[in-house]
Amino acid sequence: MSDTPVTAKTLRPLTKTRLEAFSDGVLAIIITIMVLELHTPEGHDWAALAGVLHTFLLYALSFIYIGIYWNNHHHLLHTVSKISGGALWANLNLLFWLSIIPLTTSWMGESDFATIPTATYGLSLLMPSIAYYILVRVLKAVNGRDSLISQAIGNDIKGLISTALYIVGIGLTFLNSFAGIACYVMVALIWLIPDRRIEHD
Repeated sequence: MSDTPVTAKTLRPLTKTRLEAFSDGVLAIIITIMVLELHTPEGHDWAALAGVLHTFLLYALSFIYIGIYWNNHHHLLHTVSKISGGALWANLNLLFWLSIIPLTTSWMGESDFATIPTATYGLSLLMPSIAYYILVRVLKAVNGRDSLISQAIGNDIKGLISTALYIVGIGLTFLNSFAGIACYVMVALIWLIPDRRIEHD
């Protein structure tokens, strides 16, 4: 066993490889859990299929959301060369909140869009948005003001608008559940295309 002391010079910097691999695995499991909540129609005609249509549409919306986070997470990590212990925890925080989405999706579907389940679904979308914002800030701090991530993300106006829409949507569900869902869909549409500045770089 070597007696050479471990110093900052002998330690290699943390890399993002395991963070990416772990995140991809967790997101794949989340999607798998959601698809397991889909059940075959009880009958064998179009009416039976129509009976599970709303469940399928909810699955599609949540699948799109997970896909958006996976896509933007991939683009985000493309802009960084360094991570830290704080970034690892910030990433785990994001994955935790994303893992709640299958539960709230199922609850909202089974309740036929009742107020509290629909508002809770909105909350389960809001929390990953906040967690992603935190992750971005941590990565920007680790990589510096002149880094690619700082130049590409900027003030993250789109993220702030999305957070505001989630809050509005949650509030609207207490007046009309579908008005709240409309806000959630609007945010998804905003994020379908990843940041082109990142793709360009």
